[in-house]
Amino acid sequence: MSKPADWITVGALADGFAPGAFILPRLADLSGRTLTLHFANGWQIEHRFDSERLHWRAADGHSQGSAEYRATSVRDGLYLVDFLKRDAEGQTWSVSLVLDLPARAFTAVLGRLPDQARTRRGLYELALAGEPLSGVEATFLHGSLERPWQPGACPHAPTDELVGLRNHYRYSPTEEYEHLYLNTGYYSWQCLKGVEQGLCDTDRAHYYKIAEQLYLFVWCEKIVPTLGLVMIDLRQHRSDGKIFGYQGDGFDSLANFPVSSHCRVVNRTEYPR
Repeated sequence: MSKPADWITVGALADGFAPGAFILPRLADLSGRTLTLHFANGWQIEHRFDSERLHWRAADGHSQGSAEYRATSVRDGLYLVDFLKRDAEGQTWSVSLVLDLPARAFTAVLGRLPDQARTRRGLYELALAGEPLSGVEATFLHGSLERPWQPGACPHAPTDELVGLRNHYRYSPTEEYEHLYLNTGYYSWQCLKGVEQGLCDTDRAHYYKIAEQLYLFVWCEKIVPTLGLVMIDLRQHRSDGKIFGYQGDGFDSLANFPVSSHCRVVNRTEYPR
């Protein structure tokens, strides 16, 4: 069994992943473009890209700002745009946009970390109270690009197509993991090689199908508060995304670092329907 000291902070994980990481290049494809996102919930937010920063402005004028962003692509015409956004209350949110230019649609993932008080509560207490074991929050919003929203305009949808899949991820010459997608709500992971070698857990998971053999996978860890988000391309055996969490063992600084891998299917378990 793993000792408590085996668990490391997200900042230490970032340091472990960094040497020789198989990171996809940041793309400047969106630089100079302005895209208006029409959300299914009624929001309308203009996003203007330059080479390094993203500038946003809500149609109602209540929200505007800018942030450094990272844009990548594992499939032509589909971009993952990731940045951090600070709200009026001083809370920092993780924002990840899956921009589907061919379909003129998008999915937005808003992530938030638990505060110190929530993190200090024990798993047994949370279980007895019927609360989620992880305090990490992930909210999924959908919409259309450069056109008014109407039902069915976004083809991205929850999926069970990954259930039963056992996938191997190689993030760098030193970091290797394995995922087992158990059901539509949970997955198990283990570190085969690297700074978390020998560690494993089962955590909350979310799966969305973006295109054929292309999936958005998001997980929320409960031991060390972590939001993970990756695009998995089973056709090209590539994944790309990020990990978001607290930098150290305190709550005053954040880590938000890219993770990309070469991945392969180990096997698949078929369950009776």
